[in-house]
Amino acid sequence: MFGIIKRTRGAMVVLGLIALTACSATYRNHGYVPLEEDLQQLVVGVDTRATVDDVIGAPSTAGMLDQGDYYYVRSRVREFGMYRPEVVERQVLAISFAEDDTIANIERFGLEDGHIVPLSRRVTDSSVIDNGFLRQILGNIGNIDPSQMFN
Repeated sequence: MFGIIKRTRGAMVVLGLIALTACSATYRNHGYVPLEEDLQQLVVGVDTRATVDDVIGAPSTAGMLDQGDYYYVRSRVREFGMYRPEVVERQVLAISFAEDDTIANIERFGLEDGHIVPLSRRVTDSSVIDNGFLRQILGNIGNIDPSQMFN
């Protein structure tokens, strides 16, 4: 009898430890922001876009225009159990360029500087996704041209 109670307690302790470790937070890191030491090598008003590409690398995001500004973005997201993922850190490094392609300004922004800006990619939806197979077949009944069937 004493052995059964001991095994039950041991199993409960093991199950409790498994449940406790399953609820630990996990973190995902996305993006890249250059180190401050690398940014110290850049001189505002002297260095050009090519120098920035050589020293810290080209960004994954640039301004809308052909010769737009550079934006380096890094995010850290915490996922905890069943809760919605939460952005716990976001850094944006903006390097703007003057008309002569030299560096005009280097700015660093974080979550404390404003609202969370969701970074998303726009994709055009296809109209086929919402229509099932039968709806596509039945929708084409009125579009059949008999003159093209017997050529």
